[in-house]
Amino acid sequence: MASGIKDKVAILGMGCTKFGERWDVGTHQLMAEAFEEALVDAGIERKQIDAAWYGSCLDEINVGNSSIPASLALRLEGVPVSRMENMCATGTEALRGAVYAVASGAVDIALAIGAEKLKDTGYGGLPAPYKGTLNDLWLPLGSAPAGFAQLAAGYRAKHGVSHEDLKRAIGHVSWKSHENGVKSPKAHIRKKVTMDQILGAPMIAEPLGLFDCCGVSDGAACAIVTTPEIARSLGKQDLVAIKAIQLASSSGIESHTTQWDGSYVRTTRHAARRAYEEAGITNPREQLSLMEVHDCFSITELVTMEDLFVSGEGRAVTDVLDGFYDADGSVPCQIDGGLKCFGHPIAASGLRMAYEIYNQLLHRAGERQLDNPTVGLTHNLGGVPYLGVAAISILGLL
Repeated sequence: MASGIKDKVAILGMGCTKFGERWDVGTHQLMAEAFEEALVDAGIERKQIDAAWYGSCLDEINVGNSSIPASLALRLEGVPVSRMENMCATGTEALRGAVYAVASGAVDIALAIGAEKLKDTGYGGLPAPYKGTLNDLWLPLGSAPAGFAQLAAGYRAKHGVSHEDLKRAIGHVSWKSHENGVKSPKAHIRKKVTMDQILGAPMIAEPLGLFDCCGVSDGAACAIVTTPEIARSLGKQDLVAIKAIQLASSSGIESHTTQWDGSYVRTTRHAARRAYEEAGITNPREQLSLMEVHDCFSITELVTMEDLFVSGEGRAVTDVLDGFYDADGSVPCQIDGGLKCFGHPIAASGLRMAYEIYNQLLHRAGERQLDNPTVGLTHNLGGVPYLGVAAISILGLL
């Protein structure tokens, strides 16, 4: 009988680049930058890594969709490297591969790395069916804002939320992230904005204005994982363990039946239920210390609060406006600024979220450090609300 992976794997070290318009480097350099930080943090040499999982989604470096770019960039001589891609859940998917390998006993030390260099492709965030010169981009509605704007319409219709209240709530989501992002040295956008600026910004896809959409960035992040026993043998005292990693993919039921009303994301709810069961969490509103969720658009973050069962049905607007998810709230969300301030180099985002949780749990987060966090959650959502994939990881002190 499957028992899950709770506490079977510990994070030995993590690394993350500065996110942004990194015109000065290529994907290889981004991977090396994150990897070198992780190696130093882990206190090991690269020859001690037994296997690696490399996440990449849209980066044009991956001619042939192979793992070779990571092997070359990181000088992983003779190490088996697998390339992972699962839309915006790619970074967490890479972590899942490395964690499962360690939990199974197949390897002692594994690497997960995600990297993406999007600025060089010409990807502007509002794509036509094709972008840049080499890469296809598949999206059912032609643009991501259009797909997630429909989520806002479905949510309003189901819960009877006024247009004004929803705009104020999603505006607060964006305002909160900018307030937090100022304190994140590795964030792409480190600038406070006012609610007047957010509410008065140009409209992208009703009700999503300019400040309700995350940016496009370059970046990389990685994790080195092992068993708690090996971590302690290497001198690690305070350990961050993997409590759960779960992933759920859409079967298409949302788009070809009447079982979905457009107000929530089914895949997130499926993944959340399984992740909480695996981690032994029965009341996430009380047991989670912080969250990093997939705020590609501010409405996505708001709806995700309910999909993760932290806010009750139809209660996310009230919780957001009451400051429940602010830095000084009960469950801070996007304490580092989230996708809104880091941007979204697709394969790096999931691991970047885990990097923030890891540093918070070890009290390494500098001026944005929270008081005594013990359990953190990351959430990725790939595709659009009715056709996509959701990934959730839960990290905690061991």
